[in-house]
Amino acid sequence: MTSEDWTAWIGRTEQIEDDISPAQAAAAAATLEPPPPLPVKGSALPPLWHWFYFLPRAPQSQLGVDGHPQRGGFIPPIPYPRRMFAGARIRFHHPLIIGQPARREGVIRNVTLKSGRSGPLAFVTVGYGIYQENTLCIEEEQDIVYREPGAAVPAPAPIDLPPPPEGAWVRTVTPDTRLLFRFSALTFNAHRIHYDRPYARHEEGYPGLVVHGPLTAVLLMELVRHNTARPIVGFSFRSQAPLFDLAPFRLIARPDGDRVELEAQGPDGVTALSAAAELGEG
Repeated sequence: MTSEDWTAWIGRTEQIEDDISPAQAAAAAATLEPPPPLPVKGSALPPLWHWFYFLPRAPQSQLGVDGHPQRGGFIPPIPYPRRMFAGARIRFHHPLIIGQPARREGVIRNVTLKSGRSGPLAFVTVGYGIYQENTLCIEEEQDIVYREPGAAVPAPAPIDLPPPPEGAWVRTVTPDTRLLFRFSALTFNAHRIHYDRPYARHEEGYPGLVVHGPLTAVLLMELVRHNTARPIVGFSFRSQAPLFDLAPFRLIARPDGDRVELEAQGPDGVTALSAAAELGEG
């Protein structure tokens, strides 16, 4: 199948209905440990926690060797084996209410082929709208990247990180197998790079288990949410380098008026994920 065939997927749609279950929100809270009050039935779902709902539930027989669902339904059957959630742009119009049903409508907006250092890359842009009682609550556009296997990734060399900017909100995260396992379970994600160390090292060339990009994005969002009472109305992120369970990494948030610039720094000081949150009126 050629790249021209993949573009036939542009405009393809899907619709998934899900209950914004209190049990799933409680599992997320146990994993992320937000400060009280904890989310309960009837309260607003925290921003980005919609990623714990509308999950793909491919049968076990339809998983690929890497643990991802086989492609060819809603997502085009791009043969490149490496997949990454590379970024997203999100608008929060109304909070989702825990305990009420919701609907997510998706559409393939674009499929493009580019050339990178490791060979060809395929970019799939997916748009989503999430509704409760026919009210648009969240709009999201995701960038999914597929690529050929590349060279082995060396372990980052830890350094003494410079002091964070004055006035920044900072958190140091120590990723471990328990956190990565729980986040995989929350998102029903069987990708083996997050829990199968021999596979991650010997098949995909990583020095350790890979921290989920969405986990890093959620932790950055939580850093903002814990430090301001203002509503978060927009969020965007871009993955730049992988993080591993080999050493702690640092989250930095720099508030500036209605915008918060965000960054996840690896132990080597390299920016692994950059993001921005937009604040509404308090």
